[in-house]
Amino acid sequence: MTAESFEYHAPKSLSEAVRLVAQFGADGKVLAGGHSLIPLMKLRLASPKHLVDLGHISELAYIREDGAKIQVGATTTHFRIESSDLLKTKCPLLPETAEEIGDVQVRNKGTIGGSLAHSDPAGDWPAAILALDAEIHAVSARGERWIPAREFFVDLLSTALEGDEILTAVRVPTLPPRAGDAYLKFRHPASGFAVVGVAARVVIGENGSIERATLGITGIGPKAYRATAVENTLAGKSPSTKRLEEACGHAADGVEANSDLYASAEYRAHLARVYTRRAIEKALERALERTGGH
Repeated sequence: MTAESFEYHAPKSLSEAVRLVAQFGADGKVLAGGHSLIPLMKLRLASPKHLVDLGHISELAYIREDGAKIQVGATTTHFRIESSDLLKTKCPLLPETAEEIGDVQVRNKGTIGGSLAHSDPAGDWPAAILALDAEIHAVSARGERWIPAREFFVDLLSTALEGDEILTAVRVPTLPPRAGDAYLKFRHPASGFAVVGVAARVVIGENGSIERATLGITGIGPKAYRATAVENTLAGKSPSTKRLEEACGHAADGVEANSDLYASAEYRAHLARVYTRRAIEKALERALERTGGH
């Protein structure tokens, strides 16, 4: 199928894009990489009268360090994140997650901002953004704001962005001392989306216990979520085999797991427990490597 007719707009600045989005209201849609919106338009599941393409706004494509945080522009491609030396050193969870997205063609064109704004329940970025306690920057004609990641993903394909807001950046903390990151997923063999994906950041205390663990899980329910029950069970405890087994048993607590032709709800919940443990173990291993194994 082909999309219904629409008027295409290619603003050269963020201020121009903001003006157009405010002008068109519900009749307009923002286009980033196009991997989500264009298929929906071709299937006539989305029929905007105006399409505002952010791809020509150079100020939205960047990766820069700002003190103890790193800011990534919304139209920065997955491949640019995957290949960033700065991120590999200062926030390795982002390149590792980017490497798991789709295929080469998708990573060359898709953007972090477009993926987050789409909020696909099987998308990879939401898990990483949640595990990092990131912030999402939104701009509209009314002003701008930073939205905590934990408040951003509302429901299936739904976020905290207002209709006139444009997602412009993501801000993440750098990897602290005595910490390790990991992203692991069970990939759907056809689409490459996550049947289950788990992102973990683990900080080890001076005494060898888990000082803090933050976990984002995608693919299970209608939206990505923080596995707070697992985090709370691990906080301040030694990472023993028994403790990890107990904690990861709570990976799908309170979540209504999806069920489809590929994976039942029970299977997804099982995978959540398995991959949560694997991601934590990998993050712990990396944290220990950074501390000399002590």
